[in-house]
Amino acid sequence: MKRARVAYNGAIHDAEVREDRVILADGRCLREEQVVWLPPVEPQTTFALAINYADHAKELAFKAPEKPLAFLKGPGTFVGHRAVTRRPADAAFMHYECELAVVIGRTGRNVSAADAYDYVAGYTVANDYAIRNYLQNYYRPNLRTKNRDGCTVLGPWIVDAADVPDPMALDIRTYVNGEQVQAGNTRDMVFGVPALIEYLSSFMTLSPGDVILTGTPDGIVDVKPGDVVETEVAGVGRLRNTVVDDTTYFGAA
Repeated sequence: MKRARVAYNGAIHDAEVREDRVILADGRCLREEQVVWLPPVEPQTTFALAINYADHAKELAFKAPEKPLAFLKGPGTFVGHRAVTRRPADAAFMHYECELAVVIGRTGRNVSAADAYDYVAGYTVANDYAIRNYLQNYYRPNLRTKNRDGCTVLGPWIVDAADVPDPMALDIRTYVNGEQVQAGNTRDMVFGVPALIEYLSSFMTLSPGDVILTGTPDGIVDVKPGDVVETEVAGVGRLRNTVVDDTTYFGAA
């Protein structure tokens, strides 16, 4: 099942997505463009992984990490499918990061890798934009890099865990203005989903609604205002976002 959160007629609705239709809980059937897409989960604690694909580490001229390089993201970073994301005027290089996002469904502490999937509610797609000239160092991005308002697109929906037989064998692709610019597969993660859940739960409790962004493969390019970016994880979804400049984002003075 594909579960979404949308706004329609001034209210927020839980919805189910069937083919190209959005079905509200009260049975109303709407087209995709009739609703405002919200992040499909209201993230509690959000963990993001730096350099969790060896090819991306090589692309950035770094060694693959020996332990997961995790950091936290605030709730204000998230926007939904079809939303816009601002490219600040002082950004020298801003790029997408297509990622498989794992949504936690059960409280867990000291979860073993063997049991990790029992704690997953489902999966969604993230596009976690980064601005390279904001980075302080290679794995601890400062707040401006990864906690800017609206810098992370999440959605369009959550696919139930039972409908994703093997989350470690999913193709990842990104398109800018219809041209494919990134390709990878979740099997190439340095630390897979079970290992990440085991690691994170070893020192803190995971709770329902927590989200783990599992990193991105290589293939990053600079995006400009006006670019339409689509990030796709096979079997999960395809997420659309438009990059805008400061004037468009804030409105003319």
